[in-house]
Amino acid sequence: MYLEVSEFFKTPVWWSAFLAYVFASFLKMIGNFRKTGKIDFQYLTTLGGMPSAHSAMVGGLATSVGMREGFGSTIFAVTFAFAVVVMFDASTVRRATGLQARLLNQIIDEVFKNHHLSAQKLIEILGHTRLEVGAGLAVGIAIGTLISWLML
Repeated sequence: MYLEVSEFFKTPVWWSAFLAYVFASFLKMIGNFRKTGKIDFQYLTTLGGMPSAHSAMVGGLATSVGMREGFGSTIFAVTFAFAVVVMFDASTVRRATGLQARLLNQIIDEVFKNHHLSAQKLIEILGHTRLEVGAGLAVGIAIGTLISWLML
């Protein structure tokens, strides 16, 4: 099946995933603004934080596919499985990596006090709590439902 590039951007599936990611990232930016009083556009691309933008994206994707193709379709099953893997990874593997980075940074701080080593820090905020993943999923479902409803 031949599909022009311009047609791709007309699908509710793409817009649901994209806008869910952007909206969740914007919510992270607003949350940071409330804490610090500063606008930080890096929250549009950083990992970690509330809500999970990646969970929102895959939640919006799966919701839109389900609404368009049917929740009993093969493609919905694939997108649902993909969403589960992404959210599980965010709340387990990437979260554990972030916790390990925090511990290694503490070790480096202690060692650096007595020795001349590189003071370069590891990124600590890599994953999400289950609450952040759940909030991202809720954002994704809401955006996916809204966009699919508006574009059908």
